[in-house]
Amino acid sequence: MTGRVVILDELDGRAAAAVVVDGQLDDLTIDPKDDVAIPGAIYRAVADRPVKGQGGIFVKLPQGSGFLRQISGIAPGQRLLVQVSGPAEPGKAIPVTVRLLFKSRYAILTPGAPGLNISRALRDEELRAELAELASQGMKGAAEDLGLILRSACGEADPEVIAQDIAAMRDLAEAVLADTDGGPELLVDGPGAHDLACRDWLDPEPEEFVTDAGGFEAHGVLDMIDALHSPRVDLVGGGHMVIEPTRALVAIDVNTGPDTSPAAGLKVNIAAARALPRQLRLRGLGGQVVVDFAPVSKKDRAILDQVIRAAFKGEANETNLAGWTTLGLFELTRRRDRLPLAELLG
Repeated sequence: MTGRVVILDELDGRAAAAVVVDGQLDDLTIDPKDDVAIPGAIYRAVADRPVKGQGGIFVKLPQGSGFLRQISGIAPGQRLLVQVSGPAEPGKAIPVTVRLLFKSRYAILTPGAPGLNISRALRDEELRAELAELASQGMKGAAEDLGLILRSACGEADPEVIAQDIAAMRDLAEAVLADTDGGPELLVDGPGAHDLACRDWLDPEPEEFVTDAGGFEAHGVLDMIDALHSPRVDLVGGGHMVIEPTRALVAIDVNTGPDTSPAAGLKVNIAAARALPRQLRLRGLGGQVVVDFAPVSKKDRAILDQVIRAAFKGEANETNLAGWTTLGLFELTRRRDRLPLAELLG
């Protein structure tokens, strides 16, 4: 299988979607088993009690508590519109933010962040001018603090479709922003697996878009998912890395395997660095990540730094490369944007 293939299917009776690139699983999303808060869902919440030592405040949601990392200007009992920013860790409140985003395939509405913006990936000046006009017409008469971003998918879309998408997102945003009276309530569902795939995975256009039942089995996705149950990831050249999530952090150990040549350490480390973003993405792992690379010289570390930066450059997830510790470990932090795969599949 060559090229980029997007597949919509089911796992254990739940919607699931996968991206396969040149025969390799590149991304995966599965609906959770229970009625949990999905990242992207928007709620009307009620401010509860502040936690000054943590610089935030608990808020009441329909299914429990959320935690908002903000105290200034918020009083207990105040009604707030919040959006789930990531999955809740076991025993902890659901992380939420007041910076709402109304996101569709072509447009993102940004309350509190005014301005009309076009994706920088679209560089054709004539196209940008056409999109700027669509944006201006679509947001005419909107509140001054309601912004719009036109996404890169607009580059291949029909102008009428884009205009309809802007109008739909604007109507939704304005309706939600006005709905501030009442108790805790879910106002906008977070995107399910199929919705997410159709919203975010069709740009660039895949060579194949599979919606037939049994697509995972037909394209080998089930075997690829099974491989993710193992902490061991085999790398090019015979080396491997072991990925082990703990409660505090994700620990990764890189090993050279049977190769005993002088360049073995650098080769396996480069392979591990290139594989790492995809493995973290597929396994749904984030937070603090600590990598114990195979021993290399300080000169080779500089080469490895460049490979690591390049590997994470195209990632949509927010990743901070903290760098090397005095013990020779490499640290990074990665925003938790989905449930861990092990939790989704039990």
